Amino acid sequence: MSLASFRVGDRVIGAAAPAFLVAEAGVNHNGDPALARRLIAAAAAAGADAVKFQTFRAEALVTRHAPKAAYQAETTGSGEGQWEMLGRLELGPEAHAALRDESAKRGILFFSSPFDEASADTLEALGVALFKLPSGEITNPRLLRHVAAKGRPIILSTGMSTLDEVAAAVAVIRGAGDPPLALLHCVSAYPAPAEETNLRAVDTLRERFGCPVGLSDHTTGIEIALAAVARGAAIVEKHFTLDKGLPGPDHRASLEPDELAGLVRAVRRVEAALGDGEKRPMPSEADTRRVARKSLVAARAIRPGERLTADLIAVKRPGTGISPADLDRALGRTVVRALAADEVIDWAALGDA
Repeated sequence: MSLASFRVGDRVIGAAAPAFLVAEAGVNHNGDPALARRLIAAAAAAGADAVKFQTFRAEALVTRHAPKAAYQAETTGSGEGQWEMLGRLELGPEAHAALRDESAKRGILFFSSPFDEASADTLEALGVALFKLPSGEITNPRLLRHVAAKGRPIILSTGMSTLDEVAAAVAVIRGAGDPPLALLHCVSAYPAPAEETNLRAVDTLRERFGCPVGLSDHTTGIEIALAAVARGAAIVEKHFTLDKGLPGPDHRASLEPDELAGLVRAVRRVEAALGDGEKRPMPSEADTRRVARKSLVAARAIRPGERLTADLIAVKRPGTGISPADLDRALGRTVVRALAADEVIDWAALGDA
């Protein structure tokens, strides 16, 4: 396996493999384990490769007086701060274990984003196959180092970051055990403006760090994600919800189950369309090729023994005879059988020059 790819369970993550499609449940369970299980079922039914949650303790993540982001205040109200909001969205270790088991039952990979060291330890104890480190932690080397030392693959989101900040985070991870690493380009706005997505940054990250690179997509719709796959994104992460109208900070910028299923189908269709890059006629073109291309055709009736000259030849459809590209090879040859006017000329009708 090359340095630019790695294996997670039975999946390879890298440029030569199908895009790894992550259904980001995040906190769209609204703190309800039953709703979280329904999200897992929906992600599995949609055909996603993995379902991802967020693992945190509000007490360790945010001060009691931290304000909400503007999009959070808009979607959940401004009468409380982050601490109160996140406290309602916590899921404890037992709930996480149940989600892991539900995911295994549904045949979909379960993992999560830890926001502190103890949460990372909880996920490690649950046996997660990989860790996702969120964009907000990219300047937190203590957490990066703690997770990297566990030796499991890491997907690192790079929203809000400069290239130098990404480089510093990658150096920390590689210096603390050098686990398999993938990066996600990301614009941390909910929803993110398409015109700010800057998909060419996927190429920049791949070229700079030599690891799989994908997109954590917060735009509405699926077009940007499809464009990322066409540009070679190895991973696509997309928030999803059972209902965009549910209360909570992230539902509005999420896909509903039918949209998520549509994304999966469209990504696989795009991947199939990418092909191997060799320019050649395809099987589906064979009939059109016969009909739409042209052949050398007798301009008038030609008797056996006549030599083929330019004035005896027309160029017409179908393309079942000698190609016009071979005109020079055909000129001067002896006609060995009678040809009717407008008859397609094949090599069997011609002798030696």
